[in-house]
Amino acid sequence: MKHTRDEHKHDLHTQPREKEILPQQPGERYVKPKVAKAALSVALEERRTQLAGATVVAQLISDVDGTALGGRLALPAATTVGQLAELVNRLTATAATDAVPYAFYVDVTDSNGSDGLKDGKQESALASSLLDDVLVGRGVSAELGLVIRFRPQAVFRVRTVTRCAASLSGHTEAVLCVAFSADGTLLATGSGDTTVRVWDLDTSTPRHTLSGHTGWVQMLAFAPDSRVLASGSTDATVRLWDPRSGAALGPPLRGHTGLVSALAWEPLHRNKACARLASASKDATVRVWHAPSRALLFTLASHSAPVACLKWGAEGFIYSGSRDKSVRVWDADSGKLVRVLDGHAHWVNALALSTEFLCRTGAWSHDLSAKQAREMSQDEALQIATDRYNKYAAQSGPAGKERLASCSDDFTIFLWSPTEGKKPIARLTGHMQLVNHIAFSPDGRTLASASFDKSVKLWDGLSGKFIDTLRGHVGAVYQVAFSSDSRQVLSGSRDSTLKVWDLATRKLKMDLPGHADEVYSVDWSPGGDKVASGGKDRVVKIWRH
Repeated sequence: MKHTRDEHKHDLHTQPREKEILPQQPGERYVKPKVAKAALSVALEERRTQLAGATVVAQLISDVDGTALGGRLALPAATTVGQLAELVNRLTATAATDAVPYAFYVDVTDSNGSDGLKDGKQESALASSLLDDVLVGRGVSAELGLVIRFRPQAVFRVRTVTRCAASLSGHTEAVLCVAFSADGTLLATGSGDTTVRVWDLDTSTPRHTLSGHTGWVQMLAFAPDSRVLASGSTDATVRLWDPRSGAALGPPLRGHTGLVSALAWEPLHRNKACARLASASKDATVRVWHAPSRALLFTLASHSAPVACLKWGAEGFIYSGSRDKSVRVWDADSGKLVRVLDGHAHWVNALALSTEFLCRTGAWSHDLSAKQAREMSQDEALQIATDRYNKYAAQSGPAGKERLASCSDDFTIFLWSPTEGKKPIARLTGHMQLVNHIAFSPDGRTLASASFDKSVKLWDGLSGKFIDTLRGHVGAVYQVAFSSDSRQVLSGSRDSTLKVWDLATRKLKMDLPGHADEVYSVDWSPGGDKVASGGKDRVVKIWRH
């Protein structure tokens, strides 16, 4: 028997309503009458009881390569996420000792191929069971066929940060950027006071104060082997530092005629010495340097306006986004322009790569200690980093290809396959104000965007489909960062708070107040055990579980 919410419409509409509040004066806001929450709760519970013994027909499909796992299955409505994971492991002949955790997402189509979801979202994430999350929670009929997509998750789990473990004072102006090293043992911060500070995370004290810049330090980037720290400033110079000793590695890199807006190191799997660094500037150029010799290798000059963002990809390309509304793809070896990605109607604010976590961490992974990472030889590090990248590239379909996302003041995001052509995979619309920052999850499956419309939006990292909107901030959202297991996303905002969101439930998992003013920069350590934030209050905060 088909059960829908229509069966309960009469009951809901006959329930007592909250008292109407009519305007008392011209222009006063009118409050629309609402159905009593208690009545709605009773109706949902009745629906849950009616459908508890129902059976749904479902097809399991891999979200990695799109292949179906067996035929259509008749599943009890009460099937839980854990039972679905056990079923997938059995159907894939995975031994119990090697069981893989999975996340599940439901697409609903009826016989006409129309979307069966009621609230306009592209998919429904399963957090508990089909009954609670789809049939009751989303009002989907049990008679519709379910398409359940399963996605493997990291075998390790990052615990949610819940408390401020340390407030680090020392900067005398706003903290503009924070960055963890690839192995997560070092934290560097840049400030409007023209200094860089490297912090001891064990004692919560400053290890080194790096002085030399004469302008705001807006950009920091650790080399993938964590042995060198680069800083970029409004004084138009790039400086290199030894983060463990605090020593400056020679004089600054000069050549730019405008402030340095972005920095990017060549990935470890392409250069075991981590010797090349790219810098972008307001002077509309990108310069590529040989860090050990401090020599300028070549200048990429094709943009007609300041370059705002820069990424060095895993496949041998450099990507630059500019206020000339374009994204340009450059050959990292020759410096030649490969293609121009046009589409935005305003400035390009930020870029994100699906391979970014691999490029950032190099040879380090969750099952390798920081000490082991530091003590391995360059050849060993190169082999591990290459194996990690090859594993990523071996995935079939778009999951194994490098994807680039760009966001703009035109309120949109473009998803590209930049190594293959100029045509975008998708144009992502929905934000109501400029999009300030974007980030891919470490597994490359989810894209998060931070906007001045006070929201964070989630998108499918392969197709660009809209997933959900995360609302809770009361000010512009400046930055987002993912946990290393791709299960959580962190956001920092003008409202002085950080918020941690659960990707499975798409709900707020932890609210982290503490800053006295706007939060400009956030970073989640690659190991997942620490979060760092800095902002207008001149304080660096370390958050832990």
